[in-house]
Amino acid sequence: MQVLTSAILAAFALYAGSWYFGLVEGNFALLLFLATVVTGVYWLAERFYFLPQRQKAVAVLEANDIQRRAELSKMGIQRVDGDIAEAKVRLLMQPWWLDWTAGLFPVIIAVFVLRSFLFEPFKIPSGSMIPTLLVGDLILVNKFHYGLRLPVLNIKVTEGKQPQRGDVMVFRYPPKPSLDYIKRVVGVPGDTVAYLNKRLTINGQAVATSSVPEFFDEDTMRYFKQFEETLGAHKHKLLNDDERPAFVPGVDNFEGRSSCTYTVEGVTCKVPDGHYFMMGDNRDNSMDSRYWGFVPEKNIVGKAFFVWMNFGSLKRIGAFD
Repeated sequence: MQVLTSAILAAFALYAGSWYFGLVEGNFALLLFLATVVTGVYWLAERFYFLPQRQKAVAVLEANDIQRRAELSKMGIQRVDGDIAEAKVRLLMQPWWLDWTAGLFPVIIAVFVLRSFLFEPFKIPSGSMIPTLLVGDLILVNKFHYGLRLPVLNIKVTEGKQPQRGDVMVFRYPPKPSLDYIKRVVGVPGDTVAYLNKRLTINGQAVATSSVPEFFDEDTMRYFKQFEETLGAHKHKLLNDDERPAFVPGVDNFEGRSSCTYTVEGVTCKVPDGHYFMMGDNRDNSMDSRYWGFVPEKNIVGKAFFVWMNFGSLKRIGAFD
């Protein structure tokens, strides 16, 4: 068992190392699932086989010790050297290969359940959602809001709520589903979304916006025009950069591109059934549905709702809309 366990742990370490150095495309959900299964098998084996075997060995040791003392007592020897307490502790102790498998199972299963069905943490890597979310924000994503999904397989098992305009949503990036993206839901199935001359229109109705004080970006040391937008039930802020043109350059040849019309003024798209149109709040600095297309319902991960830490600014902690 030591050799087998060493091989299994080495395989996990090799996969993690290859992922870290970019040699393979990692899948944390799959890695966590396999770790849960493997440690769970060891935990069951420990509880129903290995531990009882060690307990039997202790029972045999105690029986032999009692027999030995009884025999010495018959010979008139009442004081016997030799305490088996330390030997009992050594016999009951888990070997290292069980300590690193069965011993970790309670922690791994708790993380697996929490991450797969309740809340998953993410770190904001880019500025596409400024000013709502800043680079370095550590956020929580509600995994059951839009319906529970089986981990790895991503099969939906409960209905949950439908994504609404204005929701901040984490999803699997359509061109590369192994990557998670975060944007705001702008268009739901059946909507006609137009973003022309940097003004958002949905189904022919201009989305209400109002000007607010400029936003100072500490990373670029620049001020940007800032607006407050009411999208569905959500009121949030967005940025515009006067130096960026309104047209959308470098558009991918995505599935459903025929549903979109691109002009020098911007883009107009009809959102297909079962899909969503996503945009970043940093409107002129966001690679979103304007560039790579619609997000299918099967790619949804969950609804982002809370910043639980930003080590550069503790005042960032709190809920957001």
